[in-house]
Amino acid sequence: MLGSTGSIGRQSVEVLEAHPDRFAVRAMAAGRSARELEAQARRLRPHAVALADDALELDLPAGTERWRGEDALERMAVRDDVDLVVVGTGGMVSLRPVIAALRAGKVVATANKETLVAGGHLVMAEAAARALARAAEDPRHPLATPLGWLRPIDSEHSAIWQCLVGEPPAGVARLVLTASGGPFLDASADELAAATPERALRHPNWSMGAKITIDSATLANKGLEVIEARWLYDVPYDQIDVVIHPQSVVHSAVQFVDGSLKAQLGTPDMRLPIQYALTHPERLPSPATPPDLLATARLDFRAPDEGRFPALRIARDAGRIGPRASAALIAADEVAVARFLAGTLDFPGIPRLLEAAVRRFGEGPDQAPGVDALLALEREVRAAFASGPVGA
Repeated sequence: MLGSTGSIGRQSVEVLEAHPDRFAVRAMAAGRSARELEAQARRLRPHAVALADDALELDLPAGTERWRGEDALERMAVRDDVDLVVVGTGGMVSLRPVIAALRAGKVVATANKETLVAGGHLVMAEAAARALARAAEDPRHPLATPLGWLRPIDSEHSAIWQCLVGEPPAGVARLVLTASGGPFLDASADELAAATPERALRHPNWSMGAKITIDSATLANKGLEVIEARWLYDVPYDQIDVVIHPQSVVHSAVQFVDGSLKAQLGTPDMRLPIQYALTHPERLPSPATPPDLLATARLDFRAPDEGRFPALRIARDAGRIGPRASAALIAADEVAVARFLAGTLDFPGIPRLLEAAVRRFGEGPDQAPGVDALLALEREVRAAFASGPVGA
């Protein structure tokens, strides 16, 4: 488990603890939440743990080792006793471990957007290679497709994945990503300009970390998911739609060439897509509450307003340019959200910063950068926009 103490990590632990006969945790890594990692280690008894801050001490149970070093996550991901790697980290820190895990024949269940937005061309090539090898042995095996190896945890991508199971790719006409609209769905331009971090963090439906909650408020989150969808499902951008669905019951849908529409419905509970990624192709009892359609009563849909929420358009444009632009976008989004939360950037400044980063760093001849080039680009973008004004 990479990122075990974040929002996704903690909910993943709940799912794992609900099925102790199915799963044993061999290694866990966290950022700086030392006390939470200690508590998880006492409950799950992993063989190894790692903490990003090597200076912090850990009180670990007998039999649990502390791993240190910049390559600790990568070494954990390729352990001989590991079958599946759960990625709940934010940022680019998990790009190398994910690639290494796939090359080593490990299944990866990931909620990390950066891995696909910046490195989708690298990651999906590895997943496709593993799937091709397995398909040569058994074309009907669950691991005979790239999605068997790289499994999305995000609720929207889990929904699309579930809708696509058993469907031939040629039958897919469009993908439909749903978005709640966040806390500012009906806010005016003046209200958006005055938005505070406290208000932006009050998501109406989901309990998530601060970064993804702000991304939901700007619709940048949905733009990043459009780029993810292009890589995960090998579908062109002009066949990927976004619709606003305030109830967050329909998590996403697929339209087929015969005109039918298949959707996945569920309560807003991340434990459901986490468990599906861990147990696929099986379905097991889940701690998530099933949706009650009678209580829901109605399901509303509307088109996103890209005038008030331009981050969606900016992200789609970056994806069309190529991996350099989308890597610049994801790095800039980290900086923009951090600055907004710190009070050095206003809410409309987030999409302004994103567009400035894509314009400045996105174009260029190398539109299939390797890992080293992506990490260098991330550092360059962060340094360029860490402080100071952003263009109008």
